Order: sequence, then structure tokens, then C-alpha cells
Amino acid sequence: MKEIFIEADFDVDEITSKINSLMSKWSIQLLDINGPNWIVFDYDMEIKYVFIFNVDFSDIETRIKLEDLKLNVIHHIEGLKDETTYRDNLINAVFFD
Repeated sequence: MKEIFIEADFDVDEITSKINSLMSKWSIQLLDINGPNWIVFDYDMEIKYVFIFNVDFSDIETRIKLEDLKLNVIHHIEGLKDETTYRDNLINAVFFD
């Protein structure tokens, strides 16, 4: 498993490209978006990558960037012609202080 840490000043387009590239691999099945942890699973449900967003969920600009990123990645996943899928739990009260 590879952990990738992403800071609050992340570039949406750069991270979109990175995640989309991973999701396009034939061995990847699921992206589990769970607040600050975006976990990429293979078909054996083994964790391959974890994107850890070190961000402030109470900051509206950061949340907008995360939503943009999420929508970009979901659009890409839905355009794939395979069984790759996602779970979305980006904004949850648990992640607020």
C-alpha cells in the first residue's frame, strides 16, 4: 500500500490526473471516498493507495476544491468501460471539529 499525502494548497487538476491515472488501471476496482482518506482498492479488496488530505474541512474554499476533485474523478470512473466504481462519503459531520 502506498500513502500519498496531499496538503491544503493542492492543485485540483494535478490530483485529478493522478487519481484518474490510477483508476484507469485494469487491476483497480474501487475508490472509497471517506472524508480526508480516499482509498483505492484492487479486485481482491486489498488497499493499493491511500490519498490522505491534510486539509481543514471547515474551510469553504478547501471543501469546494475537494468537491471539484471528487466530481472530476467520479466523472472519469463513470466513463470507464469496466466494473470500476466508487463510494462517496466526502462531507460528513464526523470530519468537522
